[in-house]
Amino acid sequence: MRPSDELSRWPSEKDNAVAGAGAPSAAPDLSERRRALRARWRSATLAAGWPFPGDWSCSGVDRVCDAALREEELPEAVAELGEQRAAAGIGLDETLRDLAVLHAVSAGECTGGALVTGDCSRIPAELLHRTAVAWADVVAGRSTAREVVDALTGLTTQAYLRMRLHEVYCETRREEHDGDVRETDRYELLAVTLPLSERTGRWARMMGVVLAADVLRSVFDSGETLSLLRESTPVVLTRIRSGLAERRAWAELMIADRLRADPELRTACVSAEEVRLRQLRLPSEYAEACELLDTLG
Repeated sequence: MRPSDELSRWPSEKDNAVAGAGAPSAAPDLSERRRALRARWRSATLAAGWPFPGDWSCSGVDRVCDAALREEELPEAVAELGEQRAAAGIGLDETLRDLAVLHAVSAGECTGGALVTGDCSRIPAELLHRTAVAWADVVAGRSTAREVVDALTGLTTQAYLRMRLHEVYCETRREEHDGDVRETDRYELLAVTLPLSERTGRWARMMGVVLAADVLRSVFDSGETLSLLRESTPVVLTRIRSGLAERRAWAELMIADRLRADPELRTACVSAEEVRLRQLRLPSEYAEACELLDTLG
């Protein structure tokens, strides 16, 4: 075994086998060994104080068991388990203590009715790190998704735009004008297309989006919802009203002028005259509108 292997695996059943009479003539298959290890792991972790009995089982548990039984390296498996624990709302402390219990069980420390406390300091450092980072990535992603405003551009997030669209479709269900005119027929999305070449660097592209966002805020300042899809597509949710076509054209001209005024963006543009605010009518159903957002950008 390579010295580095000890950083990414822990004692296997083979390492901790105790010689005894009546050894079976044939080793049990992997599924039977997995069931046995899962049962020992679950019993020990519940006895150690796991607070979510109904949420313990997941596909990540099986993957960790399989990797341990096959004596494979575990970083990818424990990372998946950390992600699933975070997605289920389970705290980092519980996640790591549960993993520590498995380490103790694998090391043969759980025999009979003995209580395993789950000492996290016994987990190999790499596995502890990978689990914690994977758990934190999921939690950080959730926090970002809950933000209302994109910090760089000042535009609202896609999550906020979805909520605003839901309000629009609720209005549709409550009100119909002239018997067959839907409220959503009075709204549309304007999606900004910036004529930047494929070779444009990410930072320059982001600066182009920042300039476009500044223009949108100055032109569409009458209660429209200004949002950013992913990191490259500003959009405007607006009512269809008098003067909208003129404001759309004015925004296109102003964005083109801003791009030409920036030396780096001027060279990155295919043609500043190709700035466009595409007009997109809202679909008849909210779910279809959400699908539309996913296709933009």
